[in-house]
Amino acid sequence: MGRYTFRLPDIGEGIAEAEIVVWHVKVGDHVEEGALLADVMTDKATVEMESPVSGTILEVAGEAGDIIAIGSALVVVEVTEGGNEVPASPQVATVEPASAVKATPRADPAPAAAPVIVPAKVSEEMAAVAAPPPAPVAPTTPPVKPGRPILASPAVRSRAAELAIDLVQVQAGVDGRIRHADLDAYITQDRSFGLRPAGRRRPDEVVKIIGLRRRIAENMAASKRHIPHFTYVERFDVTALEDLRAQLNSARAERPKLTLLPFLISAICRLIPQFPMLNAHFDDNKGEVRRYGSVHVGMAAQTPGGLMVPVIHDAQDRNLWQLAREIGRLADAARTGSASSGELSGSTITVTSLGPMGGVASTPVINRPEVAIIGPNRIEEVPMFVRDAMGAERVEKRKMMNISISCDHRVVDGWDAASFAQELKKLIEAPATLLADMAG
Repeated sequence: MGRYTFRLPDIGEGIAEAEIVVWHVKVGDHVEEGALLADVMTDKATVEMESPVSGTILEVAGEAGDIIAIGSALVVVEVTEGGNEVPASPQVATVEPASAVKATPRADPAPAAAPVIVPAKVSEEMAAVAAPPPAPVAPTTPPVKPGRPILASPAVRSRAAELAIDLVQVQAGVDGRIRHADLDAYITQDRSFGLRPAGRRRPDEVVKIIGLRRRIAENMAASKRHIPHFTYVERFDVTALEDLRAQLNSARAERPKLTLLPFLISAICRLIPQFPMLNAHFDDNKGEVRRYGSVHVGMAAQTPGGLMVPVIHDAQDRNLWQLAREIGRLADAARTGSASSGELSGSTITVTSLGPMGGVASTPVINRPEVAIIGPNRIEEVPMFVRDAMGAERVEKRKMMNISISCDHRVVDGWDAASFAQELKKLIEAPATLLADMAG
């Protein structure tokens, strides 16, 4: 028997360390060559580590959330023959087979939310701890006879649990089965029901911050610590845009469905030449700003693995249909974990949207080192005064939406942000101007 030490290999791109996100093995497990050992996360991607040998796991390098250096021992495996450890000197360097690394970015199995550029996993330790059942309530209606089984559908049992009602106290129907109507009757007759506590006590939980959640915390803290944010909000009338969007979608044939985002991104690209300070990176170390000629739009996308930011590269070269197609492709790649490192990096300005849940207004956090982020909010129908060509006013139902823009005040002045928002408003409220070069 021998001992084989598998050291964390050089993943490339100057990576010096990696975080253990999740273990797929534990001490005592038997593994075959090629079996998954662990997922580790770098600044670029989540990487799967595969065993180069078959054997039994003797040691593992810490727990999920620990940071280990490139070249340090990840696992020690007991093998039937040979091995690579010298008994008197366990620190002998190991040369790992190239097959030990599979560097395909993966989505996380557990959800999380915040804009970051790299995919990762979240530990399964974040499962909620079950709450204890509620205490029985004193009966006010004839109870079910002791020892008699309680007959109720899963839906009735679930509703009773949500209302903290003990089904033993509920009068069943003539056939012995408790239905929703019986629950309603119990609530009506029980005078103490409305005086009960609003909820049930749950046990405290301690959640270890690792993987994607740790990256989110670090990135958001760095952004707020280094960037003096300010947010400007403007109200847009999107009635004409929504009408145009509906017309285009009704005749789109094989082309992708147009959402609001292609129009917004197209409008942003039209305006960047007038406002180049918004399409830039601020280098804290060098104290300089780099303004980009191309517009690489980061698109915050909610995925099962958390909030990721795939990038539409050279968005200024795409028309509405091409933007819609690329938005759909990148969103699907982020959702399935198949987005490449290049598709998750290199943005120069970011758009973030919660869709129908966008709220009235928002204060987006800048995706550092960018200097601006734009957030459309929820569309609402409201009565508005509208003046016709003759100057007469009338009240109409209009579709209104607020758009927020957060900027780095070291680079962008309030006047610049307000001026950009006003020009953006003109394009969005006259959407026909965005229909040039629609081929594709």
